[in-house]
Amino acid sequence: MSAQETRQLDAHEHGVGQLDIAIDGDRVAMELHAPGADIVGFEYAANGDEDRAAVDAAVTRLSKPLDLFVPSADAACSVIRASAELEAEDAHHDDEHDEHDEHDEHDGADHEGEVGHTEFHAEYLLECAGPAAFNEITFAYFETFPNAMKLEVQLISDTGATSFDVDRAEPTLDLNTTR
Repeated sequence: MSAQETRQLDAHEHGVGQLDIAIDGDRVAMELHAPGADIVGFEYAANGDEDRAAVDAAVTRLSKPLDLFVPSADAACSVIRASAELEAEDAHHDDEHDEHDEHDEHDGADHEGEVGHTEFHAEYLLECAGPAAFNEITFAYFETFPNAMKLEVQLISDTGATSFDVDRAEPTLDLNTTR
């Protein structure tokens, strides 16, 4: 999934995240990119205790992949590794600004409206005792994050690569039709 490492943070659309899934034997690797607005309802750098608490809670939820992307029970998957973080588009965000300065910075023309765009990034590695049964994923992600409307999914497996969209209205993906 290293092809996505060069992805630009400003190349996202609100309500639309990206999930890459690679299946190799009994291992399933997933990488999620989602706009901050989809996950916490805002895209600026967290400024204040309430914003920071929302980000912390989101990172905690994003660190539990089997609560968000629920595979078939018979696949018997467990989490080997999970990490989640909030990434800022630019390195210029200082949590020490007072409220007046923060507003001035966000409205400043010299930043061309790009200050503080954020994106959540999560990586997961699962091991499945019944990999042949890994044939369906229910996206509880949409219930967890009400602002998320769609995930663009890239699936790579031994049969090749496939892409498709999963949206809030139909949050289940049947992998039997994709590989």
